Amino acid sequence: MDGYPLIEDHGLIGDLQTAALVNTEGAIDWFCSPRFDSPSVFGALLDKDKGGHCTVRPAHPTHTTKQLYLPGTAVLVTRFMTEAGAGEVVDFMPVTGTTVTSRHRLVRLIRCVRGSMTFQVEIAPRFEYGRKKHDVHITQHGAVFAAQDGNALTMHPIREPDDEPLQDILTDQDGDLHLSLTLQAGQQRGLVLETGSQVFPAEIHLDAYQQLFDETVAFWRSWLAQSRYTGRWREMVERSAITLKLMTFAPSGAMVAAPTAALPEQLGGERNWDYRFTWIRDASFSVYALLGLGFTEEARAFTSWLSDRVKERAGKSGTTGPLNVMYRVDGSSDLDEQILGHWQGYAGSAPVRIGNGAATQLQLDIYGEALDSMYFAHQHGIQVGYAGWTSMRENLDWLDDHWNQAEEGIWETRGGRQDFTYGRVMSWVALDRALRLADSKGWPAAHARWQTERNAVYEQVMAKGWNQQRQAFVQHYASDVLDSSLLRMATVGFLSPEDPIWASTLDAIERELVSDSLVYRYNPEASPDGLRGSEGTFSLCTFMYVDALARAGRTEQARLVFEKMMGYANHLGLYSEEIDSTGRQLGNFPQAFTHLALIDATLTLDKALDGH
Repeated sequence: MDGYPLIEDHGLIGDLQTAALVNTEGAIDWFCSPRFDSPSVFGALLDKDKGGHCTVRPAHPTHTTKQLYLPGTAVLVTRFMTEAGAGEVVDFMPVTGTTVTSRHRLVRLIRCVRGSMTFQVEIAPRFEYGRKKHDVHITQHGAVFAAQDGNALTMHPIREPDDEPLQDILTDQDGDLHLSLTLQAGQQRGLVLETGSQVFPAEIHLDAYQQLFDETVAFWRSWLAQSRYTGRWREMVERSAITLKLMTFAPSGAMVAAPTAALPEQLGGERNWDYRFTWIRDASFSVYALLGLGFTEEARAFTSWLSDRVKERAGKSGTTGPLNVMYRVDGSSDLDEQILGHWQGYAGSAPVRIGNGAATQLQLDIYGEALDSMYFAHQHGIQVGYAGWTSMRENLDWLDDHWNQAEEGIWETRGGRQDFTYGRVMSWVALDRALRLADSKGWPAAHARWQTERNAVYEQVMAKGWNQQRQAFVQHYASDVLDSSLLRMATVGFLSPEDPIWASTLDAIERELVSDSLVYRYNPEASPDGLRGSEGTFSLCTFMYVDALARAGRTEQARLVFEKMMGYANHLGLYSEEIDSTGRQLGNFPQAFTHLALIDATLTLDKALDGH
């Protein structure tokens, strides 16, 4: 871990087209531009020496740090305290809107609030994942870092025209900029880093900064005011909602699974995946969470994006069906997996992967998640048009013919296809929701065929997915291994939450996959997934467990598990994908699926505690 911050020691800022991580030592160590899935400009999180960063920290080696969000916003404040003084760095990105742009701004205000403080500022970009060199050009009004491929990063200083020159700017052989800034209580300066094509640096006066700040704060508070949630754990729910909004690409409405790539599920292991894409599964869950909180426009935007994916390949099956597992935020599907061999990986966790080979897998559950979310949206007034319905029918025709085959499954295993129980359950969901949607609208549908196949799926799951010896539903038909994805069986209505066989399955999962409230996906030693090493508990699965317990009437147990899980959030209320045995966060950060599941679990648990 030498030289690497903990994964959880970060906050997230963004402008609804890309995002950046800021750690508690004042370093932006992950930032891609112009989109979430673009090459990095700052990537020290994956290679502390070659990745690049922008750091603002006290010159004094001994200091205490604290970090918080300005309430109700995505404006991040990192505070530094020494005996001689206290200072702050205020970080945010002005919102860009729904028009695609290459211009993105990182705003960093530096101020002293007590005594005096000298800040060390270092700007060290590494374009194209550190593969493109750059030149730096310093002027009296700022600096430009010009990459060989035409990209640029411009530094505009925040200061008043009559300010005394408080900074000594130096450059080094790598083209990085270093400066020292000494401030007294009440003084503030700063910088704006702008990506895109080269522009002339220009000083930004404090009143112009204040306008950017006020507009950004107003945007986030106005957006959050749409939330209808007034239940328990409101602060955590609202922070999760803001985090999900930060991971949404505004021009298309698509939500990335996480803004990061290759953060390890096990330190030193090979389970290092790129999550900067939109999974059909994950994003479908966003419809439930967003509508549950009252964010109708976001749910409508994603439903429209999903409908476009359904339409564009309707009737075209290929080898993995008409829907891909994941897409880029603009709907394209060129996700070839590559390894950045020149980067050491987070804390030496190689390989560093970009792109994602799982995009070409066959995962049958995505059809159930897509249809379920569309049906749920339909129930909340977001209508499916006739063209969308026609394309959906063609997808169902494919599923009718292909649901009864082996697949890679929800966890994207790379050890060969199996008859996964969860994939069958969600195939049943797809057929069931299609029938319900057709009946509610009076639309033409292959009722008899869909009903026949839906019933066949159900009977097969009950006959082959249920293991009499384990007294539980199992991961796949050729195994007796348990799998926490099946915690959703009652949630989607496949079983009643009060069914004895469901209670028995919950008990078995608790005995085998739950460790002091935290839940594992499955046991990779008992069910090899084609990858080396182990992994931590999955935060998504823990929140799914809370939801399942609450639905089953085990309300007090659900509440205790939920309260324990709240203690694993980082200092800002953010979660990565996993938690290891020491309580540290692992995997890509923050993870949308985890925050979606947190919202769903909260809504279910709230109702249960209220007696509904």
